[in-house]
Amino acid sequence: MTRRRGTTQLWATLGKQAARSARRLQRTVTNSVLKTARQQGSAVSEAVGRAVGKAAHRALTGVVTPAPSPVSKGGGVWEEGVWGFTLGLGALGQRRYRIFVPPGVSAARPAPLLVLLHGCGQDAASFAACARVTTVARDARWVVLMPEQSVQANSQRCWNWFRPDARGASEAALLMSMIDHVCRRYAIIGERVCALGLSAGGAMAMMLGLRYPDRFAAVGSHSGAVPYSAVNAAQAPRAMRGERVPDAVAARLALAGRRPPPLLLLHGDDDTVVTYDNATSAAALWLELLPPGAVAPKAMPPRRVRRGTRRAVDVFDWQAGVRPFMRLVRVEGLRHAWSGGAPGQAFADPTGPDALKIALRFFSVNGRGLA
Repeated sequence: MTRRRGTTQLWATLGKQAARSARRLQRTVTNSVLKTARQQGSAVSEAVGRAVGKAAHRALTGVVTPAPSPVSKGGGVWEEGVWGFTLGLGALGQRRYRIFVPPGVSAARPAPLLVLLHGCGQDAASFAACARVTTVARDARWVVLMPEQSVQANSQRCWNWFRPDARGASEAALLMSMIDHVCRRYAIIGERVCALGLSAGGAMAMMLGLRYPDRFAAVGSHSGAVPYSAVNAAQAPRAMRGERVPDAVAARLALAGRRPPPLLLLHGDDDTVVTYDNATSAAALWLELLPPGAVAPKAMPPRRVRRGTRRAVDVFDWQAGVRPFMRLVRVEGLRHAWSGGAPGQAFADPTGPDALKIALRFFSVNGRGLA
C-alpha cells in the first residue's frame, strides 16, 4: 500500500494527463496570466501578480519547481538551442536544449560529453539547479547537454520510456540526432559520450544505451524504471512498482547482437515511486543481454561507504578486466530524489552523496582511450 500511495502522490503532484485539446489552450492561458501579472501597477498587485504567474507557470508547464536559466559565475558558458525534425511533425519533432561548456574547451583541448535527461515535473533549467550541474561539470571539465521534453509530447514532461516501440523509439532517435549535432558543433571527444537521467530520464538513458550501444562509452540511471518493462501508460505504474518483468527479447532486438555499454545504477532503498527493485531488475537485464560467448563480468564483494553525515551507500560492482562493466549504488534511506541535490528543489535530497560526482567518476573510468 505504501508503494501505491507513493505513485499516486507523484502523479497528483505533477497533475493529471491533459486532453489534447486542453494542451492547445495552455500556452494562451499562461501568456495571458503572465501578461496580467506584469501589468499590475501597485506593489501589492505586483506581489499578487508574481504569485499568480509562478503558480500558472508551475501548473501549466508541468514544472514542479521552476528555476531561472542557469548561469556560470566561475567560468564556462551556458547556451540554448532547438533541434529536431520539422517535416510533418511540427513541435512534436523538435526539442529545446541547454548546454554547458566549461572554460578552456577548444579544438585543441576537447572534452567528454554528458547527456543529462531530466525527470517528470522538471525542465532543463530546474534539473540543472537540482543537480548543481554548473559547479560539478566545471570542476570535472565535462560538457553537459540537457535536452528538454516538451508538454506537447508529454504534459508532465516525462520522456516516453513506457512506449518503446513507437513514441519512445522516435524520442530516442531525436535525442541521438541532437547528440550528433552537438558533437559536430562543439569540441567533443566522440569516444567519450555518456548518458545519465533521473526517473523517466534514467529509463530513457538506458534505452539510448540499448538502441545505440556503439555511441556511448557508458550510460546511467538514477531512480529510473527498467526499460522495456511497459508498452503503454497503463502499464507504467506497475513497472515503476517493480511488478513487471522487462521484455528481454525486445531489448535484445534493439541491441541487434551488440554488447550493451557499461551501466551505472543509483537508487534509493526507500523509493516508493520507482522502487529499488527496478535497479536490481535493470542490472539482471544488462547481464542477460551480453552476447553469446561473452565473458561474464566478475561480481565483486560489495562495499559500504559513508562520508561524514551523508547517507551511507552500498556499492556493487561487476568487473570486466580493469574497469567496472556495471555498478549499482544503493543509497540508504533515499526516497525518489536526486542524491546530493540542491535544497529547495522538489526532487532533490541534499543529505545524500553527490550523484553527479559519483556518475562522472564512473564515466571517466569507462571512457574509451583512457589509460
